[in-house]
Amino acid sequence: MVVIPERQVPMGQLDLSADGSAAGRDRVAVLLMGYGEVESYEDFANYNEQALNLLTAKFAPVPTWIYPPLAKLLAAFDLHEWSHQHGNFISPHNAIFERQRAGIEAALQERWGDRVAVFKAFNFCAPHLPHQVLNQIRTAGFNKVLIYPLLVVDSIFTSGIAVEQVNQALAAHGAPGEAHWVQGMRYIPSFFDEPAYLDLMAQMVEDEIANNLRVAHLPSQIGIVLMNHGCPHKAKGFTSGIDESQKLYDAVRDRLIKKYPLISVGWLNHDTPLIEWTQPNADLAARNLIELGATAIVMMPIGFATENHETLLDVEHIIGALRRRYPAVTYVQMPCVNDRPEFLQMAADWADEPIRALFEETAIAVDPGLARRDRPAAHHTHDDGHHHSHDHGHHHDHGHDHGHSHGHGHSH
Repeated sequence: MVVIPERQVPMGQLDLSADGSAAGRDRVAVLLMGYGEVESYEDFANYNEQALNLLTAKFAPVPTWIYPPLAKLLAAFDLHEWSHQHGNFISPHNAIFERQRAGIEAALQERWGDRVAVFKAFNFCAPHLPHQVLNQIRTAGFNKVLIYPLLVVDSIFTSGIAVEQVNQALAAHGAPGEAHWVQGMRYIPSFFDEPAYLDLMAQMVEDEIANNLRVAHLPSQIGIVLMNHGCPHKAKGFTSGIDESQKLYDAVRDRLIKKYPLISVGWLNHDTPLIEWTQPNADLAARNLIELGATAIVMMPIGFATENHETLLDVEHIIGALRRRYPAVTYVQMPCVNDRPEFLQMAADWADEPIRALFEETAIAVDPGLARRDRPAAHHTHDDGHHHSHDHGHHHDHGHDHGHSHGHGHSH
């Protein structure tokens, strides 16, 4: 059954356009996008170079020629951290992301059948790079795309690298004069303000306290660090997502603070030289709460939907340093939301409206060749009857990217 306002109709009878073509021919591919993480140590340098190009270049004053050697140097640090310090750690991120993809697809196909499918793309990891996955989507006969960044929760700007990579892939489309295969697009910018997600974040913290901390710690002694994805304050004109991240934190805090007064944001930064990062970082946030009398610290990631090396290794390092300094304090490292069934259901719900919009709208035929910059100037007739030719030559570049530092070890 597919649910539409006020009534239910069987899938086969659903007619979403005037001529029935949407119900008959259109197919929507949901492009679920995350960073991806390496599963082989040999891939570190390649991963780092791609991340330097896509992310660091947007906020760090580093010349591009230094990326390849810098990526190899950073890979050596990564290898030391992952292999030697953490016993040949293999990130669970990719496996969790696949479970998220499968769960969201199952929920959506209950409503839409096989006219909708969910594909995963990783910004930095072959063979799931966006251009590779878009080729699969096209070959499979889909003609409309919903871009859905899932990993980082903060803003449309973090997700801008997803749009950047999609645009690069789609620009390589077929022969001149040929209509583009993508006939409709939608985008889910973020879910930082979705009440269902905010409620779940607070509920996870409350459940952990009820199950493991409440018997030994008074509510005022339980410090809660709500961890956001770190943001640089200046990112070459790109808005870096601080506003959305702050609103995310504020909303979760408001759901908890009347019971548990010791709450702080904790930014998971990467301390890149010359870059001013959001503060307090997660380590300082926890120390501040301990100084205010916290005898237990809960480290809860709210700015990431999927486990990754930041929420695992970085937080583990932070807790290790805190434990050495404050050995009497109890520390709890909380998981991301990952593939909890209620999260997969709400993530599918968020995709439902844009999918419906894609089915309802008439397919568009876009000819990229018509975007030539050398086309004749437009002529406008003004009220005075004179014809004026306007060719201002202004090309505004509205980049939606975040300038965040993200990746393995010290690289991003």
